[in-house]
Amino acid sequence: MNKIWLIIQREYLSRVRKKSFIIMTILGPILMAAIMIVPAILASIGDETKTVGIVDESGFFIDAFENSTNIKFEAMHLDIDVAKRDYEKLGYNMVLYIPKPAYTYPSKIFIYSKKEPGMNVEQYIQRSINNDLRTMRLKDAGVSEELISAMKNSIDISSIKLTDQGGEEKRAGSLYFIIGLVLSISIYFFIFLYGTQVMRGVIEEKSNRIVEVIISSLKPFQLMMGKIVGIAMVGLTQFILWVILTSAIMTGAKLAFSNELQQIEKYQMQKTGQVIDPANTVEVNRNYEKTAMVFEAIKSINFKVIIFSFLFYFLFGYLIYAALFAAIGSSVDSEADTQQFVLPITVPLLVAIATVQMIANNPDGPIAFWMSMIPLTSPISMMARIPFGVPYWQIGLSMLLLVGSFVLLTWLAGKIYRVGILMYGKKPTYKELAKWIKYKA
Repeated sequence: MNKIWLIIQREYLSRVRKKSFIIMTILGPILMAAIMIVPAILASIGDETKTVGIVDESGFFIDAFENSTNIKFEAMHLDIDVAKRDYEKLGYNMVLYIPKPAYTYPSKIFIYSKKEPGMNVEQYIQRSINNDLRTMRLKDAGVSEELISAMKNSIDISSIKLTDQGGEEKRAGSLYFIIGLVLSISIYFFIFLYGTQVMRGVIEEKSNRIVEVIISSLKPFQLMMGKIVGIAMVGLTQFILWVILTSAIMTGAKLAFSNELQQIEKYQMQKTGQVIDPANTVEVNRNYEKTAMVFEAIKSINFKVIIFSFLFYFLFGYLIYAALFAAIGSSVDSEADTQQFVLPITVPLLVAIATVQMIANNPDGPIAFWMSMIPLTSPISMMARIPFGVPYWQIGLSMLLLVGSFVLLTWLAGKIYRVGILMYGKKPTYKELAKWIKYKA
């Protein structure tokens, strides 16, 4: 056991001292915290208010445009050529030109400006004029104003999950998909990054003949497990540091945006009827609606289950693939010879990543279920499902299958490693690997 521990220490310390490890440890928390902090920053900063001058030759649409938080409309009683020339002097950001119609209504409108107006402004203007034009045509067709007004009413859909205990939880499918995608891709890269590090380390030691000296003092299986566990500890260290640093950044952000968060919380309570005192009413002069929805969705996520599951699936997913990568590294003499063996074991990972979208569309479907049960795909597929909510028995069964497969595949990989680590000058085939597995110690 002491010999394995020495290998673990060597693998661990040689990697945590690298600059790449330090850089990624710092960048990771910043990216994760940004997902939580950006909505509050956007709400506190807001967009620049743009003033749009309207030159309406048709005379139909002067009242079609309602001012919003970031867009203000004013009529310009000028010729279009004069308006285009002097709009900046008059304090406008752009000119909206509605030409005189050839027949009944204009078929095209124009926006003139030196700076890019932005997609939001263009879409708002287009939506406003189309709504007004639709109203005009309905009136011309004899539809009453009451019916037109009723047709404009839109319905908001809220997806509510009914729990087994009879409670209700609000769903946020888009956010769940983003979290699942980020976690799945993280595990994918963790497995590839640290798994290939194991393979390259074995190849390097084998090609330099260092392994012959090491093997003289410990068993091949001890060397393999020492390398795998040592590099696994590097990944776990990085993840734990990410959690600690992200929590620190989030705590600092809460202090910096405490007033903004209080306003958003008041707005949420105001919408749900929990605040009826006019003194506590939030004036909606910022984009609180979307920000409040994001924070409400974040609160509905079970982060304890997600963090525990991520640690488990990262660890055992890595251990399975690291053992396979170690077996490949021991059976070849150079990295160029690994392609024929690497491709088959990476296909399950690629399939799992390719089906993340499909799993998000139907997290309880048969494809999602079986992909999260198959050990070679479950680390990625299950993490794509967990934010949506997965029955605990399915998580437990998936974990049990993953642990059992780890024991079996590590035993097989160890038998290949035992023979291959001292095999030189021969390119093995799959048939040859099968023989190595059958060799008795």
